[in-house]
Amino acid sequence: MRAHPNGLRVGGHRHLAGKRRANLLIGAAVLLAECPSTTTIAQAQSALPPVTVEAPTQRPKPARTSEQSPRRTQTAARQRDRNPAPAAPTLSERAAAEAAAQQAAKLGYRAMPSSTTLRSGASPLDTSQAVNVVPEQVLKDQLPRNIDDALINVSGITQTNTLAGSQDAVIRRGFGDNRDGSIMRNGMPLVQGRSFNPAVESVEVLKGPASLLYGIMDPGGIVNTISKRPELYQHGSVTLLGSAFSASKTGADGLLDVTGPIGDQGLAYRFIGYGVSEDYWRNFGRHRELLVAPSLAWYGQDTTMQLNYEHREFIYPFDRGTAFNPVTKSPLAVPATRRLDEPFNNTWGTSDLIQASVEHRFNQDWKLYAGYSYNTETFSANQLRITSIDFATGAEKRSNDGTGSSLSNVSYGTSYVSGGFWLGNMRNEVVFGGDGQYRTIYRDTLIRQSTPNFNVYNPVYGLIGPGTTPSNPDSAQTDKLGQWSLFVQDTLHLTERLALVGGARYMDYDQLAGRGKPFNTNTNVSQDKVLPLGGAIFKLTDQISLYASYTQSLKPNSTIAPIGVVIDSNVAPEEGVSYETGVKFDLNKRISGTLAVYDLDKKNVQTTKTNSAGIVELHTVGRAHSRGVELDVTGRLTDSWALIGSYGYTDARVTASEDATLLGRKLQNVALNTASLYLVYDFGTALPGQLRVGGGARYVGDRPGDSTNSFFLPSYVVADIFATYETKYQNTPVIYQFNVKNLFDTVYYPSAVNNLNVAIGDARRVSLSATVKF
Repeated sequence: MRAHPNGLRVGGHRHLAGKRRANLLIGAAVLLAECPSTTTIAQAQSALPPVTVEAPTQRPKPARTSEQSPRRTQTAARQRDRNPAPAAPTLSERAAAEAAAQQAAKLGYRAMPSSTTLRSGASPLDTSQAVNVVPEQVLKDQLPRNIDDALINVSGITQTNTLAGSQDAVIRRGFGDNRDGSIMRNGMPLVQGRSFNPAVESVEVLKGPASLLYGIMDPGGIVNTISKRPELYQHGSVTLLGSAFSASKTGADGLLDVTGPIGDQGLAYRFIGYGVSEDYWRNFGRHRELLVAPSLAWYGQDTTMQLNYEHREFIYPFDRGTAFNPVTKSPLAVPATRRLDEPFNNTWGTSDLIQASVEHRFNQDWKLYAGYSYNTETFSANQLRITSIDFATGAEKRSNDGTGSSLSNVSYGTSYVSGGFWLGNMRNEVVFGGDGQYRTIYRDTLIRQSTPNFNVYNPVYGLIGPGTTPSNPDSAQTDKLGQWSLFVQDTLHLTERLALVGGARYMDYDQLAGRGKPFNTNTNVSQDKVLPLGGAIFKLTDQISLYASYTQSLKPNSTIAPIGVVIDSNVAPEEGVSYETGVKFDLNKRISGTLAVYDLDKKNVQTTKTNSAGIVELHTVGRAHSRGVELDVTGRLTDSWALIGSYGYTDARVTASEDATLLGRKLQNVALNTASLYLVYDFGTALPGQLRVGGGARYVGDRPGDSTNSFFLPSYVVADIFATYETKYQNTPVIYQFNVKNLFDTVYYPSAVNNLNVAIGDARRVSLSATVKF
């Protein structure tokens, strides 16, 4: 095996000299440019975007005589025998040449969305909705630890209730929650609590109502995590990382990532193994996680098949954070490191994900995609729930709660055809298909147990153990959702510059929810709905386009808790309507971005009201409204400078409610202003190795900590820095990386459930890693 100059390993014949290997790679690059039919396999890899390689200019051949002597003919034949023509490049060599050509684009934060996000291979300039991408190289540089951390680079996104750090919980354009079905892997839904891990290559956000493509959904949009895929050239890496929050809070990570061809017929494999064990940054707790992620792919002439599997085992601290004084509106006067619960507050479990997909290209215009995904997670948790605090004396009342034998799973399948045809002089780009899913969220045993008081100013831990008393009325929490849909979308190109977009989804769904032993049904819904989409695109140039869109979303009202009435088909579902316009740009294929202005309305929001007889009644007269401006930019400024930045203005409020305490209030955990900017400088070949340094900061404005706006979480700025240095040790590429997250050790509060459950952001974390490529 021989190292590629850019650190990529190239598989090939061991007996060939290095010079000939370089010639073969150059020949492969030329072959990619000159012979489109030979690039089908390499271009089919979703991990390797298309690359254009310029063919060398052909030199004129010298004039030759029409006749040659027999002796000269024999001499030429012997010369050909001694110097045979180079063999045609193998699949591995072609894939390696293409990957090497793309390395500069990745380092420059070049961002192109996956085809699974928009259900087509359309360019962002040719779509009528905003799609923001956090590219692979950004994730490598910043080393985010969860999906919230990765999405600091995207406008208008804040965190909401993470269920004590055990769930992804992302607000987009004012709307979102944990377990709201908006987190995807390769365009297919997940139910596992944490979706981000080292098997993820990039993260994408489709903004606004996405029900046309994804069905039941909140109107803020979806987050699509893209898997790393098998590649057709042999290479791999081993990474060891050490980290520290403070002198006594340390940890270690290990990552193995290896991929390559199996035989020479287009079959490839990938294996990712990851483990982490680290101290929690507060006064007690530990995070452990194991990931095993094998995958296979076959890249045929017209067909690509993918099969990937992920198995996770985890234990996280179940940490509700701190509390805010309702009188002074300030946080509890204790060190940020002091927890208010007990060392047994943890959540632990396993998750499994299997996905399979087939993409077949019928011809240059039409292709078929079919995919299936099954995701399941089991977990249990111990928690001391804070019920009250006397902020003067420090006396804290807690309920010794827990969750046992919880199970979530989702089975999902989709199939759609995309392509184009001419109608007169107008081009139609069409995608049509269907999908179906069945999702279950089940919490078998809910623990509810009283416990002695605790003093937060003079804490004594370890006097009690986990709760053991089940509460039958609270147990067997069940939420089952089934959905079956057909959808179609057409982009009609009226001229070379102007296109109209139209589409519709027919959706049929059933939902059953309730709780208790014996079980009580609180939701029993069976309905159908047609959701439309409309838009327009006007391309000012090949690099700049204007767009406008009208989109809708739908999400049935449901509850697991008794409210005096069963939610059925007589209760209208939540519906979102969005109007959006903006400009997209992709300048010289170096820097791209979107400036969007939107107006989003959500109606039939579920509210409750106690009548004169003291009975709680359900009403769906609530209404919430969000309007805002978003700017996202990513790419290469110069040959040395790259950036990713965003700004979001989100004004989200309750505009209708029978509860006067909610009317006109800002939506919980939604910041009016968010911003981020990260810059990277690449020294290139100025040094013996390749040095890259970067850093930046994110800003989140103040946010309501509860629905009545009784207190606000203060605004914050958090800065990060990193440096990577790539060199060689005995011809083996080695990368050293140094990261500092939360550089100034800022104490900040990313989200709240109420004033007694306020999350605290991680303290300063320093890490140093070494990666060996092979």
